[in-house]
Amino acid sequence: MIIGVGIDVADIARFGQSLERTPGLADRLFTEAERNVRPGQPRGVASLAARFAAKEALAKALGAPGGLHWLDAEVTTEDSGRPLLAVTGTVAARAAELGVMHWHVSLSHDAGIASAVVIAEG
Repeated sequence: MIIGVGIDVADIARFGQSLERTPGLADRLFTEAERNVRPGQPRGVASLAARFAAKEALAKALGAPGGLHWLDAEVTTEDSGRPLLAVTGTVAARAAELGVMHWHVSLSHDAGIASAVVIAEG
């Protein structure tokens, strides 16, 4: 049973400007694993924008409640490249409250736009 669906888009250039303009923003939005492809190799701005869109889409799939913490949702990647969501803390608590058992996530970026779709399944 589908509990919620969220979608979000982010303008990659604008997102990159926000990261440059606001020191520490990337640390507040993303875990270390999200910020880096592998240790010492920073992830590109388009990929970060897609992960940001995924976190926004995740919040929408959960009904957009207040009090969710950015770092309590992490977009990970399988060796195959398939994106996955790992949730803890405030996000895991809201998901449990709604009966979410599985997550489906899709990320994309093209023509200056990053997008994400998240489906919460019970």
